[in-house]
Amino acid sequence: MTIIDGPALALSAPVNLRDLGGIRIDGGVLRAGLAIRTDDLALVTEEAADELVAAGLTAIIDLRSADEVAISGRGPFGSRPVAYHHLALMANVGDSMQTQLPFTHESMGESYVAMVETAAPQLVTALNVVAHAPGATAFHCAAGRDRTGVLAAMLLLALGADDEDIVIDYARTDENMPAIMRRTQGVMGPLLARLGFDEERLRASLPDGPMEVSMRILLGTLRARYGDPLTPLRDAGLSADTVARLRARALAA
Repeated sequence: MTIIDGPALALSAPVNLRDLGGIRIDGGVLRAGLAIRTDDLALVTEEAADELVAAGLTAIIDLRSADEVAISGRGPFGSRPVAYHHLALMANVGDSMQTQLPFTHESMGESYVAMVETAAPQLVTALNVVAHAPGATAFHCAAGRDRTGVLAAMLLLALGADDEDIVIDYARTDENMPAIMRRTQGVMGPLLARLGFDEERLRASLPDGPMEVSMRILLGTLRARYGDPLTPLRDAGLSADTVARLRARALAA
Protein backbone atom coordinates (compact mmCIF):
# COMPACT_ATOMS: atom_id res chain seq x y z
CA MET A 1 0.00 0.00 0.00
CA THR A 2 1.47 3.35 -1.05
CA ILE A 3 1.02 6.20 1.41
CA ILE A 4 0.94 9.70 -0.06
CA ASP A 5 3.56 11.98 1.49
CA GLY A 6 2.22 15.10 3.14
CA PRO A 7 1.99 16.94 6.45
CA ALA A 8 1.86 14.75 9.54
CA LEU A 9 -1.72 13.94 10.47
CA ALA A 10 -2.99 14.91 13.90
CA LEU A 11 -3.84 11.82 15.92
CA SER A 12 -6.73 11.77 18.37
CA ALA A 13 -9.13 9.43 20.13
CA PRO A 14 -12.22 8.46 18.12
CA VAL A 15 -15.24 10.72 18.63
CA ASN A 16 -17.91 8.46 17.15
CA LEU A 17 -16.98 5.06 18.56
CA ARG A 18 -19.58 2.81 20.14
CA ASP A 19 -19.95 -0.87 20.87
CA LEU A 20 -23.20 -2.20 19.41
CA GLY A 21 -23.74 -4.23 22.57
CA GLY A 22 -27.10 -3.70 24.25
CA ILE A 23 -29.23 -3.57 21.09
CA ARG A 24 -32.16 -5.98 21.09
CA ILE A 25 -31.77 -8.83 18.60
CA ASP A 26 -33.50 -12.11 17.87
CA GLY A 27 -33.23 -14.22 21.01
CA GLY A 28 -32.06 -11.53 23.41
CA VAL A 29 -29.63 -8.63 23.50
CA LEU A 30 -26.44 -8.19 21.49
CA ARG A 31 -23.52 -8.69 23.85
CA ALA A 32 -20.72 -6.17 24.18
CA GLY A 33 -17.34 -7.07 22.73
CA LEU A 34 -18.46 -8.39 19.34
CA ALA A 35 -18.92 -5.42 17.01
CA ILE A 36 -17.68 -1.85 17.35
CA ARG A 37 -18.55 0.93 14.92
CA THR A 38 -16.34 3.99 14.81
CA ASP A 39 -14.91 6.91 12.92
CA ASP A 40 -11.46 6.69 11.31
CA LEU A 41 -9.17 4.29 13.19
CA ALA A 42 -6.17 5.32 11.10
CA LEU A 43 -6.12 8.59 13.05
CA VAL A 44 -6.15 7.18 16.59
CA THR A 45 -3.42 7.87 19.12
CA GLU A 46 -1.05 5.13 20.20
CA GLU A 47 -2.79 5.09 23.58
CA ALA A 48 -6.26 4.67 22.06
CA ALA A 49 -4.99 1.84 19.86
CA ASP A 50 -3.48 0.07 22.87
CA GLU A 51 -6.71 0.44 24.84
CA LEU A 52 -8.78 -1.13 22.08
CA VAL A 53 -6.39 -4.06 21.70
CA ALA A 54 -6.32 -4.59 25.46
CA ALA A 55 -10.13 -4.60 25.47
CA GLY A 56 -10.23 -7.49 23.00
CA LEU A 57 -10.04 -5.97 19.50
CA THR A 58 -8.71 -8.58 17.05
CA ALA A 59 -9.96 -7.38 13.63
CA ILE A 60 -10.51 -4.12 11.78
CA ILE A 61 -12.71 -3.66 8.72
CA ASP A 62 -11.72 -0.53 6.81
CA LEU A 63 -14.57 0.65 4.58
CA ARG A 64 -12.74 3.69 3.16
CA SER A 65 -11.81 4.15 -0.48
CA ALA A 66 -8.29 3.48 -1.74
CA ASP A 67 -7.77 7.25 -2.06
CA GLU A 68 -8.50 7.76 1.63
CA VAL A 69 -6.32 4.86 2.70
CA ALA A 70 -3.47 6.25 0.60
CA ILE A 71 -3.44 9.40 2.74
CA SER A 72 -3.36 7.87 6.20
CA GLY A 73 -2.77 4.13 5.82
CA ARG A 74 -3.53 2.08 8.92
CA GLY A 75 -2.08 4.54 11.40
CA PRO A 76 -0.94 3.08 14.76
CA PHE A 77 -2.80 -0.16 14.08
CA GLY A 78 -0.25 -0.98 11.40
CA SER A 79 2.10 -2.12 14.16
CA ARG A 80 -0.43 -3.94 16.33
CA PRO A 81 -1.50 -7.61 16.23
CA VAL A 82 -4.89 -6.89 14.69
CA ALA A 83 -6.16 -8.45 11.45
CA TYR A 84 -6.84 -5.82 8.78
CA HIS A 85 -9.50 -6.13 6.08
CA HIS A 86 -9.82 -3.35 3.49
CA LEU A 87 -13.35 -3.61 2.06
CA ALA A 88 -14.07 -0.34 0.27
CA LEU A 89 -17.80 0.29 -0.12
CA MET A 90 -17.23 2.94 -2.78
CA ALA A 91 -14.51 2.98 -5.40
CA ASN A 92 -14.30 6.74 -5.71
CA VAL A 93 -15.40 9.29 -3.11
CA GLY A 94 -15.76 12.04 -5.70
CA ASP A 95 -18.10 10.07 -7.96
CA SER A 96 -20.22 9.06 -5.00
CA MET A 97 -20.50 12.64 -3.77
CA GLN A 98 -21.56 13.86 -7.19
CA THR A 99 -24.55 11.51 -7.16
CA GLN A 100 -25.71 12.97 -3.82
CA LEU A 101 -25.50 16.66 -4.72
CA PRO A 102 -27.26 18.68 -3.50
CA PHE A 103 -26.85 16.90 -0.18
CA THR A 104 -30.12 15.96 1.50
CA HIS A 105 -30.95 13.24 3.96
CA GLU A 106 -33.03 11.74 1.18
CA SER A 107 -30.14 11.67 -1.31
CA MET A 108 -27.92 10.09 1.33
CA GLY A 109 -30.53 7.41 2.00
CA GLU A 110 -30.76 6.65 -1.71
CA SER A 111 -26.98 6.37 -1.87
CA TYR A 112 -27.12 3.83 0.96
CA VAL A 113 -29.51 1.68 -1.08
CA ALA A 114 -27.14 1.84 -4.05
CA MET A 115 -24.26 0.91 -1.75
CA VAL A 116 -26.02 -2.22 -0.53
CA GLU A 117 -26.86 -3.25 -4.07
CA THR A 118 -23.45 -2.56 -5.62
CA ALA A 119 -21.15 -3.45 -2.72
CA ALA A 120 -23.03 -6.50 -1.47
CA PRO A 121 -19.98 -8.80 -1.86
CA GLN A 122 -17.89 -6.54 0.39
CA LEU A 123 -20.69 -6.41 2.95
CA VAL A 124 -20.94 -10.21 2.92
CA THR A 125 -17.20 -10.50 3.48
CA ALA A 126 -17.46 -8.02 6.36
CA LEU A 127 -20.18 -10.07 8.04
CA ASN A 128 -18.04 -13.17 7.68
CA VAL A 129 -15.15 -11.36 9.38
CA VAL A 130 -17.39 -10.47 12.33
CA ALA A 131 -18.67 -14.04 12.44
CA HIS A 132 -15.21 -15.62 12.54
CA ALA A 133 -12.90 -13.11 14.27
CA PRO A 134 -11.72 -14.53 17.61
CA GLY A 135 -12.43 -11.29 19.48
CA ALA A 136 -14.08 -7.96 18.78
CA THR A 137 -14.27 -6.51 15.28
CA ALA A 138 -14.23 -2.74 14.71
CA PHE A 139 -15.43 -1.30 11.41
CA HIS A 140 -14.99 2.23 10.21
CA CYS A 141 -14.98 4.67 7.32
CA ALA A 142 -14.04 8.32 7.82
CA ALA A 143 -16.91 9.71 9.87
CA GLY A 144 -18.34 6.41 11.06
CA ARG A 145 -21.70 7.53 9.70
CA ASP A 146 -22.56 6.54 6.13
CA ARG A 147 -20.56 3.49 5.05
CA THR A 148 -20.19 2.41 8.65
CA GLY A 149 -23.91 2.96 9.18
CA VAL A 150 -24.74 0.75 6.21
CA LEU A 151 -22.60 -2.12 7.51
CA ALA A 152 -24.02 -1.70 11.02
CA ALA A 153 -27.54 -1.89 9.56
CA MET A 154 -26.75 -5.06 7.61
CA LEU A 155 -25.18 -6.68 10.67
CA LEU A 156 -28.13 -5.78 12.88
CA LEU A 157 -30.60 -7.01 10.27
CA ALA A 158 -28.75 -10.33 10.12
CA LEU A 159 -29.00 -10.53 13.92
CA GLY A 160 -32.75 -9.90 13.84
CA ALA A 161 -32.82 -6.36 15.23
CA ASP A 162 -35.91 -4.23 14.66
CA ASP A 163 -35.73 -1.45 12.10
CA GLU A 164 -36.49 1.14 14.79
CA ASP A 165 -33.51 0.06 16.90
CA ILE A 166 -31.27 0.22 13.82
CA VAL A 167 -32.49 3.76 13.15
CA ILE A 168 -31.90 4.79 16.76
CA ASP A 169 -28.32 3.52 16.68
CA TYR A 170 -27.63 5.27 13.36
CA ALA A 171 -29.03 8.58 14.62
CA ARG A 172 -26.68 8.58 17.63
CA THR A 173 -24.00 9.91 15.28
CA ASP A 174 -25.92 13.17 14.82
CA GLU A 175 -24.66 14.80 18.01
CA ASN A 176 -21.08 13.81 17.18
CA MET A 177 -20.96 15.44 13.75
CA PRO A 178 -19.19 18.70 14.76
CA ALA A 179 -16.38 16.74 16.44
CA ILE A 180 -16.24 14.32 13.50
CA MET A 181 -15.83 17.15 11.01
CA ARG A 182 -12.94 18.61 12.99
CA ARG A 183 -11.25 15.24 13.43
CA THR A 184 -11.40 14.19 9.77
CA GLN A 185 -10.36 17.51 8.27
CA GLY A 186 -6.70 16.52 7.94
CA VAL A 187 -7.62 13.67 5.60
CA MET A 188 -10.80 14.85 3.91
CA GLY A 189 -9.57 18.40 3.27
CA PRO A 190 -6.63 17.37 1.03
CA LEU A 191 -8.68 14.60 -0.58
CA LEU A 192 -11.59 16.88 -1.48
CA ALA A 193 -9.21 19.54 -2.81
CA ARG A 194 -7.51 16.96 -5.02
CA LEU A 195 -10.91 15.88 -6.33
CA GLY A 196 -11.83 19.47 -7.15
CA PHE A 197 -14.35 20.08 -4.36
CA ASP A 198 -14.53 23.19 -2.18
CA GLU A 199 -14.46 21.71 1.33
CA GLU A 200 -16.04 24.71 3.05
CA ARG A 201 -18.93 24.84 0.60
CA LEU A 202 -19.50 21.11 0.91
CA ARG A 203 -19.53 21.23 4.68
CA ALA A 204 -21.93 24.18 4.59
CA SER A 205 -24.25 22.22 2.30
CA LEU A 206 -24.72 19.31 4.70
CA PRO A 207 -28.42 19.07 5.55
CA ASP A 208 -29.98 20.13 8.82
CA GLY A 209 -32.71 18.23 10.56
CA PRO A 210 -32.85 14.67 11.89
CA MET A 211 -30.44 12.40 10.03
CA GLU A 212 -32.54 9.32 10.83
CA VAL A 213 -34.40 9.98 7.54
CA SER A 214 -31.49 8.46 5.60
CA MET A 215 -31.58 5.15 7.46
CA ARG A 216 -35.37 4.97 7.24
CA ILE A 217 -35.08 5.34 3.47
CA LEU A 218 -32.49 2.56 3.28
CA LEU A 219 -34.54 0.09 5.32
CA GLY A 220 -37.88 1.06 3.80
CA THR A 221 -36.61 0.87 0.23
CA LEU A 222 -34.95 -2.50 0.72
CA ARG A 223 -38.12 -3.93 2.26
CA ALA A 224 -40.32 -2.50 -0.47
CA ARG A 225 -38.02 -3.68 -3.24
CA TYR A 226 -37.09 -7.13 -1.95
CA GLY A 227 -39.33 -8.06 0.97
CA ASP A 228 -36.31 -9.43 2.82
CA PRO A 229 -33.88 -6.47 3.13
CA LEU A 230 -30.92 -8.87 3.16
CA THR A 231 -31.77 -10.23 -0.32
CA PRO A 232 -28.89 -8.37 -2.08
CA LEU A 233 -26.45 -9.89 0.42
CA ARG A 234 -27.96 -13.35 0.21
CA ASP A 235 -27.68 -13.16 -3.57
CA ALA A 236 -24.01 -12.19 -3.11
CA GLY A 237 -23.27 -15.21 -0.93
CA LEU A 238 -24.46 -14.47 2.60
CA SER A 239 -25.15 -17.97 3.90
CA ALA A 240 -27.51 -19.29 6.53
CA ASP A 241 -24.45 -20.71 8.29
CA THR A 242 -22.87 -17.25 8.57
CA VAL A 243 -26.09 -15.75 9.93
CA ALA A 244 -26.39 -18.60 12.44
CA ARG A 245 -22.78 -18.14 13.55
CA LEU A 246 -23.30 -14.37 13.93
CA ARG A 247 -26.37 -14.93 16.09
CA ALA A 248 -24.64 -17.53 18.21
CA ARG A 249 -21.64 -15.27 18.81
CA ALA A 250 -23.88 -12.27 19.46
CA LEU A 251 -25.77 -14.06 22.24
CA ALA A 252 -22.86 -15.95 23.81
CA ALA A 253 -22.05 -14.96 27.37
